[in-house]
Amino acid sequence: MQVFKIYPKGFAANSYLLTCDGVHAVAVDPAQPRIAQEAAARGLSVTHVLLTHGHFDHIGGCAALQAAGAEVGCPEAEKPLVLGSDNAASLFGADVPAFRVDFTFHDGDVLHLCGMEIAVIATPGHTAGGACFLADGHLFTGDTLFAGDVGRTDLPTGSAAQLVQNVKKLYALKGDYAVCPGHGEDTTLEYERRYNGWVRC
Repeated sequence: MQVFKIYPKGFAANSYLLTCDGVHAVAVDPAQPRIAQEAAARGLSVTHVLLTHGHFDHIGGCAALQAAGAEVGCPEAEKPLVLGSDNAASLFGADVPAFRVDFTFHDGDVLHLCGMEIAVIATPGHTAGGACFLADGHLFTGDTLFAGDVGRTDLPTGSAAQLVQNVKKLYALKGDYAVCPGHGEDTTLEYERRYNGWVRC
């Protein structure tokens, strides 16, 4: 599996394009409409979008990708936030183009998309229905776990107690993984187990 990380321009999340054949791709948290162009520039056709959670800075590119033929999926428990007014856009004066949710998934599901197996790990805390994705040695953590940090819990549906519990759930995964977070630089799960100052292993 090849992973392309696309940093935001302005305030938005990191976006990721996952492909195993260099032609078809899954987009994780497409933050901005330009993600569709970024995929095309790499010769990739995005067939599916996976959202870790529903905040505006992670979903801004969904409409553009959906218009190009991609199906958008999110955690079932997060669907109200993805499509609702609590996605924090109003707090930052942002606008999210309208899109629909084509499919949902649950904790423990394994999605088979574009020749890849992507496991869903429910990690509520930053939001009530947030999730992380595990695929081929990579852990896409959205705003649950960052390099040396964890997600905030003071926005609607957040819970500090749940976040701590679910960061520890990630720490309990066997082995080490490349951590691809929603903001900032990549890290590894083993490094965060040892050195994360906010939630200790």
